[in-house]
Amino acid sequence: MKDEILKLLKENGDNFLSGEDISDKFGVSRAAIWKHMNTLKEEGYKIESVSRKGYRLIESPDILTYMEVEEFLHTKYIGRNIQYFDTIDSTNIKAKEIAYESKKGTVVIAEEQTLGRGRLGRSWVSPKGKGIWMSILLKPKIDPMKVAKITQIGAAAVSLALQDLGIESFIKWPNDIVINGKKLCGILTEMSCELNMINYVVMGVGINVNLDSEDFQGEVSKVGTSLKIETGEKVNRKELLGLFLNRFEELYIPFVERNDFSNTLKVCREKSILIGKEVKLIRGSEERKGKVVGLNDDGELEVDYGNGVIENVLSGEVSVRGLYGYA
Repeated sequence: MKDEILKLLKENGDNFLSGEDISDKFGVSRAAIWKHMNTLKEEGYKIESVSRKGYRLIESPDILTYMEVEEFLHTKYIGRNIQYFDTIDSTNIKAKEIAYESKKGTVVIAEEQTLGRGRLGRSWVSPKGKGIWMSILLKPKIDPMKVAKITQIGAAAVSLALQDLGIESFIKWPNDIVINGKKLCGILTEMSCELNMINYVVMGVGINVNLDSEDFQGEVSKVGTSLKIETGEKVNRKELLGLFLNRFEELYIPFVERNDFSNTLKVCREKSILIGKEVKLIRGSEERKGKVVGLNDDGELEVDYGNGVIENVLSGEVSVRGLYGYA
């Protein structure tokens, strides 16, 4: 009932709602309404209460619950179920725990992660209330070999969402979003499958939104950045989250329903920070230097190692001069 009362307050705007009208609508006592109002206040909502007038919502907190994000969402099912946590070990871990019992498109999101991690087991700084730390649960009926493309769909969606806010960013294949040579966002996609059948896919996304310089300690300060640092002002996390989920679904549905990867590929090519650059590619213990000449139609990196033969790269760690401290 608390969420229904909050929705009513939001819909009523600057107008007062009497406790009597609210209690009549929901068939509960005014004392019960008062308790729910107090709970909302404890969650950070500023609610004005005036004798003989009632209640009105003055200000909502900067939190990423469904009630706060809903106004920015235009999706069919991505993000329509948000499991929100104040603090959690890892949203990816939680999403995998609830995968079988939860609907496709469910989002697990937290204000803070204590065990956030990126690719290759690297830790991910996730300070409270300053970023978007989330995982999307997906259940695509596609060949498991195509799941890597979902990471690129996520990267394209983040870049487009930032573009919607007037912020230019680039994609470092396959899973990083970069601004001014520093990492803003990382994506970690994990899958559970049996033979050729996918049980679920969990795509974890970490976006450094309103982190300050002091939030980046040690080596991380050389490679990481945030939207607040780059733009000089705080960014509305709720709006950015909504824009990202909208953009993700726009690219994801054509892919899983019609195997249409074209729009994602277009974005990844246009926003690529690697195409045309000399890079160092690390796969296992092997290191090779070459030049990235493009992305093929499957989203694989096309690399010229100087022997006149273009090789397609499906996975690997890529370093490029001037990026993330690589000289």
